[in-house]
Amino acid sequence: MKASAKTPPIDSSPYFDFDERARALAPTAKKSSHKDLAAWLRYIAIEQRLAPGSVQKYQGDARDFLAFLQDHRGSPDLPKKILVSDIRAFIAQRRYNGLGARTLARSMSGIRSLLGWLHRQDRIDASALDAIRMPKLPRLLPKPIDKEDARALLEKSDIDNSTREDWCAARDVAVFAMLYGCGLRTFEALSLNADILPLGERLTVTGKGDKERIVPVLPAVRESLKQYVAICPFALNPESPLFLGKRGRRLGTRAVRASMARARENLRLPPQATPHALRHSFATHLLNAGGDLRTIQELLGHASLSSTQVYTELETNSLLRVYEESHPRARAANKTRKDSPC
Repeated sequence: MKASAKTPPIDSSPYFDFDERARALAPTAKKSSHKDLAAWLRYIAIEQRLAPGSVQKYQGDARDFLAFLQDHRGSPDLPKKILVSDIRAFIAQRRYNGLGARTLARSMSGIRSLLGWLHRQDRIDASALDAIRMPKLPRLLPKPIDKEDARALLEKSDIDNSTREDWCAARDVAVFAMLYGCGLRTFEALSLNADILPLGERLTVTGKGDKERIVPVLPAVRESLKQYVAICPFALNPESPLFLGKRGRRLGTRAVRASMARARENLRLPPQATPHALRHSFATHLLNAGGDLRTIQELLGHASLSSTQVYTELETNSLLRVYEESHPRARAANKTRKDSPC
């Protein structure tokens, strides 16, 4: 049976009140500026189909930059022209305040999006962006968790030994099973509606950029979901969210992170055990078991194979570590290096 997961329309959600968000970005700016900012938010949320979390981050980036400009220029409204000195002063201030290079580079993505859109709409001159070059950052490898820890997360009794309601614990197990068993992103799992029930052997997921992909559903995942649905105190109609919070509304990412934090404490898991790490673990464990890289790319919904190839680096590093710890020649070479006075 083929189930379909449709992401709720962004512009119909109260979370995306674009006009209100635009006023929050620049409270003292003119109404014309508010309209431009609201139009940019609609563009990234509806046309570019950025994930809700990405929209929120871009909004924060824009708010910080516009607040800086107001102090830097001494004007409450958007300037007609952005200068190179404006951007460099903003970067210098952020670094002085302790922002790391990687976080700063990410925040500049949101600022480039805003200024680039305003420039293309002939609202401002933001050609200064062409003169700004951020340093190239080293590529970070994913941090998966091992199979034993992943298996422990899927055991209800292990995840939560508190007095929380059983259905909440069962729901958390079902969410974690979706992330680890299907390789879903957190927002993809939380965007699922109850119209996928009863869950079959395949699931059609709508991911980033509104792109659909089909993922297989393991029996263990179906069983976890079945147990949650059986004791959920709320009616799960086809149009209702699949994963619900205590008030019967769609479960949010913050609640999932909090559940993972409890699991880390109860199970004494490593710090890298996060909801997204389960997706990394899905890919890493498949690759280690002989999975085809192109197939894993399709299961993860990566637009580029290069995004998936990072997992091969993890496998190579693991093989080298095993070699150095196990092979007699490698142990002898390591001993020689340690004994060498040079």
